[in-house]
Amino acid sequence: MLLAAAIVGAFLLVSGTSVAVLRPGPVAGWFGAQPDPTPSPSGDPTPGPVLAALAADAPMPDQETLARELTAALAASGLGGRVHVSVQDMTTGSVLFGQQPAMMTMPASTTKLVTAATVLAAVGPTHRIATRVVAGSAPGEVVLVGGGDPTLAIDGDGFYPAAARLDELAADTRTALGATPVAKVVIDASLFSGPAFGPGWDDDIPTGGYAAAITALMVDGGRTDPKAGKGWAPRSSAPDLAAGRAFARALGLPAEAVTSAPAGYAEQLAGSTGQPTGSTGAVAGAPATSAPGTGTDAPTRTAGTGDPAVRPGTELARVESPPMISLVETMLADSDNVVAEALARQVAIARGEPASYAGAAAAMDGVLAELGLPAEQSELFDGSGLSRTNRMSPRLLTELTVLAGSGSRPELAGIFAGLPVAAWSGTLQGRYRATAAPQRAGAGVVRAKTGSLSGVNSLAGTVTTADGRLLAFAVLADAVPLYIDQAQEALDRIAATLAGCGCR
Repeated sequence: MLLAAAIVGAFLLVSGTSVAVLRPGPVAGWFGAQPDPTPSPSGDPTPGPVLAALAADAPMPDQETLARELTAALAASGLGGRVHVSVQDMTTGSVLFGQQPAMMTMPASTTKLVTAATVLAAVGPTHRIATRVVAGSAPGEVVLVGGGDPTLAIDGDGFYPAAARLDELAADTRTALGATPVAKVVIDASLFSGPAFGPGWDDDIPTGGYAAAITALMVDGGRTDPKAGKGWAPRSSAPDLAAGRAFARALGLPAEAVTSAPAGYAEQLAGSTGQPTGSTGAVAGAPATSAPGTGTDAPTRTAGTGDPAVRPGTELARVESPPMISLVETMLADSDNVVAEALARQVAIARGEPASYAGAAAAMDGVLAELGLPAEQSELFDGSGLSRTNRMSPRLLTELTVLAGSGSRPELAGIFAGLPVAAWSGTLQGRYRATAAPQRAGAGVVRAKTGSLSGVNSLAGTVTTADGRLLAFAVLADAVPLYIDQAQEALDRIAATLAGCGCR
């Protein structure tokens, strides 16, 4: 039975087992044409489907044998005294192994699995984030209103593929105003509230290049150079102001023409139609759908009619991000902290919570409960996993993964295309490669979200066993005495133990 809906044929139900036909790595055109993924260097295995087409008779591992092999691997890992593990069968949900699986543990970036699932449930995979321009309080004044799109680009050379563009927004604004020249740009980034940096973040994170001040208006994830590579990059100290100045340049105005608005300024203008808040019923009902004609990853644009007699607050133009499913994939594949925090706030907006760290955390925990997952095993303070105050259990992560693959919530299936693939893509591209190393058994068949903070290392996702059985697993360790490379190798050996397991 084809579960089309928003997933467009991505998942099938075959004898109660989910089967995916998606390719690994970032999918540039989720709803349209998409390029082939960049192949690994010669000699690396080509991964199969995101969820393998499981044979009906693929044997489940014997629990006693699996427990013996995993216990030995964990004992030899060197990951310290707080290593908590959960393994479940993806087809039946049966618990196959646990080492304090309900223990609340610092999850690091595996937190992004919860962010991904909750935003897909809350707003739907086709939801797009709008950046708008409305008429200001005086002729020639325009207000640039941030909707929380972290991937917004200045022009066609932005960091994120298929991003909405400020130069196109500026062109549409001029068209909408007709003969009225633009003289002033007011920026309104007040959709997000509260601190710009997260609670429990290490002191060096604001200047460390792996995150930025989280605002509702930014370009290129706050990067000062869109050509900077993935991961570390210099970030603006005021991303909203930087975006406003880039918009002014596109309009032919100097930086001095840009000012910041008081909170809610755009909503107080007489003709304002209000900031879109996204879907609020996706968990209980169908996922949100995109507007007509937006069935590709390409950003959408809307311009006014060119009538110079516009009322203050009238929308002049808008551009919209790629669909949510594409943003989720980027977040997971590259472990993008800024995108994660922006998407967590979309959950808050959809659930009527303040678009802040606290509001997003409360909203995500609420959506977990609505999905029937053990929300009591999640205590969140941010959406990226940078916070050292976050806690969740490995059992929560495996139950989330099993639910996403079950077909009962097809909108959640979007998490699988974004999971890094061992020795192939994302944050696992450089791992599982050593030919003689035991973790080589996981190359191409381990698909998992990574997590790393100093002293904290985690890995959670899926693995296909040597017998063709698909398992969900999560390993969380938050008292790790090893250097990061050693810790990652230890996690990879544990996942490879599952991959190589006949265990019968």
